[in-house]
Amino acid sequence: MSTVTFQFGGEGEVAIIAATGEQLLEVARKANVAIDAPCSGNGSCGKCQIKLLDGALASGKTRHIDSDAWQAGWRLACDSTIDGDATVLVPDIASAYRSRMKTDLSSPDEIAIFESMQAALEEAGLLRLSAVREFELRLEAPTLSDTTPDNERLARALRTALGVERVHLPYFVVQKLPGVLREGRFMSRCIYEIHSGAIEVLDLLPAGDSLPLCGLTIDIGTTTVSGALVELPTGKILSKATAGNAQIRFGADVIHRIVEQQKPGGVRRLQKALTEETLSPLIDSLCRGADVPRDRIYRMVVASNSTMNHLLLGVDAEALRTEPYVPAFFELPPFRCSEIGVELAPSAQLHLAPNIGSYVGGDITAGTLASMIWRGQDLSLLIDLGTNGEIVFGNSEFLIACACSAGPAFEGGEISCGMRATDGAIEACRIDESTMEPALTVIGGQKPVGLCGSGIIDAIAELFRTGVIDGKGKFIRDGRRIEQDEFGIGCYVLAFPEESSTARKITLTEIDIDNFIRAKGAIFSATLTMIHSMGFMPSDIKHVAVAGGIGSGINIANAIRIGMFCDLPLERFHYIGNSSLAGAYAVLVSEKAEDCLSSLSRSMTYLELSVQPGYMDAFIAACFLPHTDGRLFPSLAPLSK
Repeated sequence: MSTVTFQFGGEGEVAIIAATGEQLLEVARKANVAIDAPCSGNGSCGKCQIKLLDGALASGKTRHIDSDAWQAGWRLACDSTIDGDATVLVPDIASAYRSRMKTDLSSPDEIAIFESMQAALEEAGLLRLSAVREFELRLEAPTLSDTTPDNERLARALRTALGVERVHLPYFVVQKLPGVLREGRFMSRCIYEIHSGAIEVLDLLPAGDSLPLCGLTIDIGTTTVSGALVELPTGKILSKATAGNAQIRFGADVIHRIVEQQKPGGVRRLQKALTEETLSPLIDSLCRGADVPRDRIYRMVVASNSTMNHLLLGVDAEALRTEPYVPAFFELPPFRCSEIGVELAPSAQLHLAPNIGSYVGGDITAGTLASMIWRGQDLSLLIDLGTNGEIVFGNSEFLIACACSAGPAFEGGEISCGMRATDGAIEACRIDESTMEPALTVIGGQKPVGLCGSGIIDAIAELFRTGVIDGKGKFIRDGRRIEQDEFGIGCYVLAFPEESSTARKITLTEIDIDNFIRAKGAIFSATLTMIHSMGFMPSDIKHVAVAGGIGSGINIANAIRIGMFCDLPLERFHYIGNSSLAGAYAVLVSEKAEDCLSSLSRSMTYLELSVQPGYMDAFIAACFLPHTDGRLFPSLAPLSK
C-alpha cells in the first residue's frame, strides 16, 4: 500500500492510501478529488493531466503530453498507476469546473438579460403570486371553558381567516405547535399553501420572525449547475451562484455517466455527486450570500435534461441510452426535497420541469417558456448550446424540439486547453492576418489559463478567416505560433509559457479543431433537419434565441462564419442567457407559470434525429468550415487569401 497526496496549487491537499497498480484517476475519485475526465478515463481526451511532484507513478507515454512537459513531470491520471508513495499537483485547469464558485449576482449584462426575461414573463401574465404564502395568526388563548386542542384551534383560525374548509398539519408542525404558540402568547407566523381548496401548513414560526420566505431555482447542466435564491412573496433574487457539476469526473457526457451508473454502487454514487458534492455546497453558498438559513427555503424548482433528472433522483437511466430510448418518466408530481437528501425546510418540495423526450428535458421546456417563442406568430429558433445541443423551432401554432450530441466542446470539454467560462478563460480572440499574432480577451483580465466556448469559436473563425487553416481544420500556413508535435499534429499557440498563468503553452490543436467542427456540425445539421422536416427554409426564420453555458460573449458573426448557425442577418440573433434558470424561476414564483409549462411541454413534439432520413448525410456535410454546400452561406465573403 502507498500514500498518494493530491495538492491544489497552494490551496490545501488530500492524502489517501492506495494499492500498487491502482489507476490514479480512480484513486482521485475515491478521495473526492476533482480531476476533469471528459472521456471517463479511456485516454482519448487528454484532459486529466496532473504533475508528479515527488515519488513514483507507472505512466505510459501519450500524444497528449509533449517531451518537455513529460520531462517536467506531467502525466495523464487515467494512464498512470500507483507505484509507491507519490505527491501530485492537480492544476487549476483540471479542476476549474469545481473551483471558483461564483456567488454574486453575475455580470451587469447577465442581470440585464434576466431582467428583460422577467419583464417578458410579466407581460405574458406568468409572474404572479407564489403558491407559498404567510399569515400572521392571532389565536384565542385556551381557558378552562375553552379546552380546544392546539391543532384544532389553529385549523379553526385558518379556516375562518382564509375561507378554506380543509387544513392539513404535517407531523413536524404538530411537534413544534405547543411551544411556538405559548412562546408567542398564541401569536405566530404561519407559512402555508392552498391546493384544491385545502390548506397545507408548511411551517409555524414565532410571531417575531422576520426572515424572508425563500425558494430555490436550479438549472442542472451536464457541466455547470446554476442557482438562485428567491424571496417568494416578491420574486426578488437574493443571491445567485454557479458551480461545476461534480459528476463530470465520471465523464463529460451523459452516456459515460449512465455507463458509470451501471457499475456496483453507481446509482448512489452519481446521485451523491449531485446532491452532496454539487447542490449542497451551492445551496450553502446561496444562503450565505443572502444571510438566510436553509430552513427558510420552502420550495425548489429544478430544470435539467432527462438524464440529469434520472441521476438526481437515483433512477436507473440505462434505458435512455438503448433503443427504443424510453425514460422512466417525463413528468412527476412534486415530492419532498429530503427524499433525495437535499435538506431545506422539512416541508420543502421539489418540482421538476417536465421532459418531452429521452434527450430533450426540463431545461429545454423551461427555456422555451422563458424564450417566449411560443407566443409569437413569426417562426423562431431556440438554440441551447451546452454539452447536449438542444433546439426548438416553431411559433404560437406549433413547437418541435430535438437534441443533438454536440459533446462538451462548447463548455471547454474535449479541447486540450479548454475550460468553462470563468476567470482566466480566453473568451474572445482576434488574429492579425499578416503576423498571425493573436489579441486575446481574458475573463478577469489576467494572464490566460485556457479557452472557453466563445473563445474557441473566435479562434477557429479567425484561423479560418486568415487562411491559417483550411475547411477541414488543417494548418496550411507557417509561422512563429504554428507548431507540430512529434506525432505530426499541428497546433496554434495562443499563449507561450511566459504569456500564460500556468507557465505552459495554451494551444489549439488540429484534434481540438476537429472536435469542435463535429460539435458545430451537430448543431447546424440538427437545425437544418428540423427546419426542412416542417417544410421550411432557413430564410423563413425571423428570430433566433441563443441560450446556454457558452457565454454572452459569443460572436454571432464568427459562429456563422464557421457554419454553426444559419446564415441570417445578425439582428435576428439574440443571446438570452440561462433561459432554463429563467423558466424555472417563473415556475418557482408563479402557479400560473407552472401550469403553463406543463401545458407547453405536452404540446411540444419531440423529433428523434437518428430516425430522420438524411440526417447523417447532413451531419457529415456540416463537418467542414463553414459547410460543404457554400450555397447555404451566401453572405460570407472570401475567407482566405
